[in-house]
Amino acid sequence: MSFFKKLKARMTRSSSKLEEGLEDLVAEGADRAASAQPDPAPDTIPAPHDATEAPREEATPSSDTDDMPAVPEVEQPPAVEPEPEPLAPPAPKTAPDPAPRPEASTTPEIAPEPEPAPHSAPAAKIVPEPEEAPARPGFFGRLIGGGLRDDSPRRVLDDAFLESLEELLIASDMGVETSLRVSANLAEGRMGRKLSVNQIKSALAEEVARIMEPVAKPMPIYSKRPQVVLVVGVNGSGKTTTIGKLASQFKAAGKTVIVAAGDTFRAAAVEQLKVWGERADVPVLTAPEGSDPASLAFDAMTRAEAEGADLLMIDTAGRLQNRADLMEELAKIVRVIRKKDPEAPHNTLLVLDATTGQNALNQVETFQKLANVTGLVMTKLDGTAKGGVLVALADRFGLPIHAIGVGEQIDDLAPFDPQDFARALVGLEDR
Repeated sequence: MSFFKKLKARMTRSSSKLEEGLEDLVAEGADRAASAQPDPAPDTIPAPHDATEAPREEATPSSDTDDMPAVPEVEQPPAVEPEPEPLAPPAPKTAPDPAPRPEASTTPEIAPEPEPAPHSAPAAKIVPEPEEAPARPGFFGRLIGGGLRDDSPRRVLDDAFLESLEELLIASDMGVETSLRVSANLAEGRMGRKLSVNQIKSALAEEVARIMEPVAKPMPIYSKRPQVVLVVGVNGSGKTTTIGKLASQFKAAGKTVIVAAGDTFRAAAVEQLKVWGERADVPVLTAPEGSDPASLAFDAMTRAEAEGADLLMIDTAGRLQNRADLMEELAKIVRVIRKKDPEAPHNTLLVLDATTGQNALNQVETFQKLANVTGLVMTKLDGTAKGGVLVALADRFGLPIHAIGVGEQIDDLAPFDPQDFARALVGLEDR
């Protein structure tokens, strides 16, 4: 649990932009929906305005002939009433007239009914209500405050959203093929539905975990003694640090471990491995600078056999996959090891730097041909990496992922957990 928190904090702090991208996509959809709602408001407001203007246009031409009767038409009821009054004085009907008179006076008030104007006014008041302008600042307020609730804005899962999601996944180093596959699986059964950010994150985490689940395997331990573990990778990928951390963990598990400093061309690598050997309390075998690393590997196997060590971990010099001469040197180490044990090396770990992005795919392909890679270790997920390349590797090669590293401390290398990784990658909280 603590490693998950460290993984999420470091991956989202300095590497993964996937979480922010998902929130932006949903916010964009919410903005579009909000901007689409106020459109009817201006349509309804000019409608009564046009209705008032229409009679004005009719009144203007008719004003030449009928303007005089049309204007006093509102005051005509009082003008008509005085005419029956001279006929009414002989009869006492003047007394009962006051009673019906209020009724007659009320009827003319209702008859012209200037109430369509006030009736249109409340209609105009109702129109701005669906605008719901506070929804937009409320959403960003929740983002700043942290955490999205069930009433958070939602976006319809349509073709436009899927296209944007594919671009986002590709930008996070998942690769084109994997991004298309993940998007298609996510859309299955969800097209046309309105989804919140958390729902999209959960669905995306499920698809990522589904890809990663088959490759999440710890490094196997065999009964063969010594079990030879060859560690390979390009320059600066973190091989030496990874060997030190693994040796410390195996030692803590009760295994006897010997480490061979096979990077004989870089004195700093040998010194660094000695420091890790002291921390883990394991012996580190070295050779003079510039000596043949294959010869050192052979001598290390002889000593490991004599001492009955459980594990022999052999460090190798970093080499670029496009350097044929250096790759041939690695192949020579494998040939020499197999003179002592035809089945060796029993494990070949390829250490990958997460910051290399899609170049990691080329590294796996090349090293697998020459050294028969059996498992992967991904380091530097706390750097500027996006993390999605690990999903692409699992989808394309299916090689076991034994561990991932998110720092320089000895406990910053942990077994790979697909669920934790997927949730940390998309920015979900711990379960």
